[in-house]
Amino acid sequence: MNRFDYTRAGTVQEAVQALAADPAARFIAGGTNLVDLMKYNVERPARLVDITRLPLDEIVQHDGGLRIGALVPNATVAYDPLVNERYPLLASALLAGASPQLRNAATTGGNLLQRTRCYYFYDEGTPCNKREPGSGCPAITGVNRIHAILGASETCIATHPSDMCVALAALEATVQVEGPNGRRAIPFSEFHRLPGDEPQTDTTLRHGEIVLSVDLPDEDFSTHYTYLKLRDRLSYAFALVSVAAALEMDGDTIRTARLALGGVAHKPWRNPEAEARLAGRPASPEAFREAADVILAEARPYAHNAFKVELARRAIVRGLSQAAAATPQSQTDKRIA
Repeated sequence: MNRFDYTRAGTVQEAVQALAADPAARFIAGGTNLVDLMKYNVERPARLVDITRLPLDEIVQHDGGLRIGALVPNATVAYDPLVNERYPLLASALLAGASPQLRNAATTGGNLLQRTRCYYFYDEGTPCNKREPGSGCPAITGVNRIHAILGASETCIATHPSDMCVALAALEATVQVEGPNGRRAIPFSEFHRLPGDEPQTDTTLRHGEIVLSVDLPDEDFSTHYTYLKLRDRLSYAFALVSVAAALEMDGDTIRTARLALGGVAHKPWRNPEAEARLAGRPASPEAFREAADVILAEARPYAHNAFKVELARRAIVRGLSQAAAATPQSQTDKRIA
């Protein structure tokens, strides 16, 4: 591991100032991703700014919804009574991710900022545009089974690894941040970015900004929801495809639909056209298949991940069916319909 300086921030302002003053500084809290990256020599921060003592560790009611502090552990969010009562989709997604030990250490803000699990990104002996811009993307012609089928570019086909973020995308959360120029709110759909020509940049955070909280809006998807995660093994594996589905129903008719996919793109993937097509229609396999077709119309698979297109199609239909029937994933059989 490379040598680095260490600073412990006592206030949000101190944290912002410490990061803004050093382009090579990084925040650290739970460290479940950053420390691994440092051990692999992928991240080489000159300074770590410890933010674990900042007052960002509460879940409170806010504007009719909930405000989840950036330092609230994932396990705390997953088992919080208010989260489970009002936003069980988020709790389900968190419990589908990582292991109990990691959920106890990982924070809400850290989960937002975790980096891809691409084999080439983690292997310092191979080129990687995300790690070293301009060096190339060997995943495009290499081993790409876990890689993106939507929203990729010629510079990067990596996927975002988070389960929590897929649920937050479907719930249309807002990320509150503070930086040298003050506070701002970032709609969740704008927080993560597609790789484009700058795959090294994962989010729209500006240098020196710190995540303060994630705000959940006052909407009720507490009955008709599901988080479906398809992976190589049930325990401690990243999603090949995941689906966060949230529906507002009027009898058998869909009033509002929210649908986000994980494991298929550089960020949680939503398609407003597909959601709009579901609104006002009866909940049926035909409607769900049509939504899946819209979402996957621009899918671009590679040599080893073409299976993801059909897997995603079936997962979308299954996830929406479970949400419409108010039978979350844990209460259903394990077949892919």
